[in-house]
Amino acid sequence: MRKLIILTLTILILLAGCKSALQSDKVKVTFWHGLSGPLGDTLNEMIREFNRTHDDVEVVANPISSYTALSQKLMASIQAKKQPDIAQVFESWTSKYIEAGVLCSFDELMKEDKDFTAESLQDIYPVFLKSNTFDGTIYSFPFNKSVRAYFYNKDDFYRAGLDPKHFPQTWEEFRSYCNKLTQDTDKDGKPDRFGTNFNVNEWQFINLLHQAGGTILDKNGTPVLNSAEGIEALSYLSDMINKDKTVYVVREYEGQTDFLAGIVAMYEGSSVSITHMKQQPINFNIGYAPLPVHKTTQNAVSGANIVIFKSGDRKREQAAWEFIKWFTDTEQTAKWSAKTCYMPVRRSAMQSPALLKFLQEYPQFQGIYNQLETAVYEPQIPAWFKARPELKGFLEKAMRGNSSPKEALGEANDKFKSIIAEEQYVKKL
Repeated sequence: MRKLIILTLTILILLAGCKSALQSDKVKVTFWHGLSGPLGDTLNEMIREFNRTHDDVEVVANPISSYTALSQKLMASIQAKKQPDIAQVFESWTSKYIEAGVLCSFDELMKEDKDFTAESLQDIYPVFLKSNTFDGTIYSFPFNKSVRAYFYNKDDFYRAGLDPKHFPQTWEEFRSYCNKLTQDTDKDGKPDRFGTNFNVNEWQFINLLHQAGGTILDKNGTPVLNSAEGIEALSYLSDMINKDKTVYVVREYEGQTDFLAGIVAMYEGSSVSITHMKQQPINFNIGYAPLPVHKTTQNAVSGANIVIFKSGDRKREQAAWEFIKWFTDTEQTAKWSAKTCYMPVRRSAMQSPALLKFLQEYPQFQGIYNQLETAVYEPQIPAWFKARPELKGFLEKAMRGNSSPKEALGEANDKFKSIIAEEQYVKKL
């Protein structure tokens, strides 16, 4: 009996050793990202699932505190030639990395992958394919993408005599709703409940600009933020704040906090805002809606893509592609969307069990998903990375009544032009 026990233990030890040896043969793929909180938790959960179900690849995640910190760390790693295998990036970052010659082409990796078909690529929403294609080559892949959305207090709508099932569909209707929902409930001569609040947000303005029929750059690549359409978009915001006084300006997450506290009836945020709001009790019937529209139904997608950095080891680069292919397949992108409210990468995901179940519980979210069909993307040029945060300061001047929309956007446009000129000068050196 004793010999049998010893023999059994010996076999178990040998098997454990074999398993350890097999695990050590896994190709390790380092992944830098900027997601935290419930979004980061879901990402980590999916990475663990990938690692469990793939015997030859192991993804090792390294979360960075913010996208700004991620950008800085990536630039430092590139200069030191110690970049990760994959990382979250924005289009304007990708342009710089292409110039530096440090990115793998997804076109080449897809050609080498016999399991990846042209039909699979065509299933991806066109806006995501276009925004990740640079001069005809796919250098990045859509990862955590979102659209703007409205969240509203159905109880407030009912109390104001408005249909809780109907969210305003046009700019004009939205403005009239703000008037009806702004009330002085304590009769002190000042409103204590408002239609909504506006964060000073470049993304919100970009959406309004496109809805007014404008663009950020013209066909020649020249900034046109101060076009008639841009002025109309910013005037729409500033008029509700400074003339109607049915909207007030907030910073950071104040708008979301006030919405949950019942101070405002409507709140505009990212589609993923609800994932954060659900971390707290919501003490009213909440509704979900796409953005009101104006001259067009266009809206700008935002969020990060993912790139593969050249490592000189094709096996590692192919392993990185294996993870990205898995994460963006129909089943996984549907699961990612249902758990986080990021947008699914593929149209086929809308018919997946995960999203069908999600939409059965939250049917109003269908309109938010439908925005992908008319979505546009922001400029891919490196200068936009610097110009975008600069725009915020000029928008705030107009929204707080310290400058006219025309003056603010004229200054913003000049600043954008100067940044482009600086980029072009540096290229020539």
